[in-house]
Amino acid sequence: MHKQRVLLLSEGFGAGHTQAAHALSSSLRKIAPNVQTKVMELGSFLNPRVAPIIITAYKKTVSSQPRLVRMMYRSNYNKSLNRLTTLALHRIFYTRTIQLIRQLHPDVIVCTHPIPSAVISRLKRIGMLDVPLSTVITDYDVHGAWVSREVNCFLVSTDRVKKQLLERGVENSKIRITGIPVHPNFWERHRKEDIRLQFGLNELPTILVMGGGWGFMKDEAVNSLLALYRESIQIIFCFGSNTKSLEKMKKDERFIHPNIHLLGFTKEIDKLMEVSDLLITKPGGMTCSEGLAKGIPMLFHKPLPGQEEENSSYFTRQGWGTPINSLDDITNWIHRLTNHYEEVVQSREEVLNHIARFRPMQSAQAIIDLLGNATLIR
Repeated sequence: MHKQRVLLLSEGFGAGHTQAAHALSSSLRKIAPNVQTKVMELGSFLNPRVAPIIITAYKKTVSSQPRLVRMMYRSNYNKSLNRLTTLALHRIFYTRTIQLIRQLHPDVIVCTHPIPSAVISRLKRIGMLDVPLSTVITDYDVHGAWVSREVNCFLVSTDRVKKQLLERGVENSKIRITGIPVHPNFWERHRKEDIRLQFGLNELPTILVMGGGWGFMKDEAVNSLLALYRESIQIIFCFGSNTKSLEKMKKDERFIHPNIHLLGFTKEIDKLMEVSDLLITKPGGMTCSEGLAKGIPMLFHKPLPGQEEENSSYFTRQGWGTPINSLDDITNWIHRLTNHYEEVVQSREEVLNHIARFRPMQSAQAIIDLLGNATLIR
């Protein structure tokens, strides 16, 4: 019997896109063990020398010239990637894409980043490929780069995103509101006592700080403020792959304390969110979605231009997070944790009850449905 294959394509411009692909892959295997999945960062796979250089340059530009990035995002907001751009991308990175796809022979292709989505769409448009294509929009806003008419199914986070796609001419039948896919672990509840034992944590109001490779840990004002409260609250700094910042903080006496925990890369962020009472983070679409699944209140630190700004605005409107406009925003939350802890816990339970209506496997089910219709689409 032929096992159906799903190829999930992403790119390394921010970890969230690839995390979404892996999360969807895990969900697919959970509800349909007979489906084979493969996750790839397409550009990095096909051109491992050039892709990291471009990604590094992108990160530096975002960090050093946010106004320029914001201007470019806004000026192209309603525009799809034009044919010249997709042709250039195809020539530079994806000349072997069609050979790769024919070798892997997927029944459905899922893209969690707009660039591979545009390139696969081009291959479909010029008649070189007839595989059904699903695009997962991994933010709470839609830039025009996500939109290609060759996409058979868009998986989106909210009604607002669906409306934006409809305004861009996408057919209603092609859009499914599924939420951004997060790993199934984030929808599970864990015993806090077990987590504390595993990570050597104390039973105190706890703040989780996530910055990763974007350099958030370099914010001296925020880090110093948090350290001032180390006797009354517990702080977990999670550095991800940012080993340089991790080692630097390990040598700083202010952060050498039983209530301060410095962690590198971990695959158990779901447990750390479970045991924490407040998340301070960049508002990436994936991190926000993971935090929502855990019901944890969020403070958003300096959103990057474009998608992160839109994510921050959406979550703020919903009452699920707050931007950090000044250090007072952090201080006020610390006072809530130390003086009104039971209210914070109760509020979180209310959020969890509210989001229980979201079905965590909706994205995976949409792909299963697309697999069932694959023959008809072709």
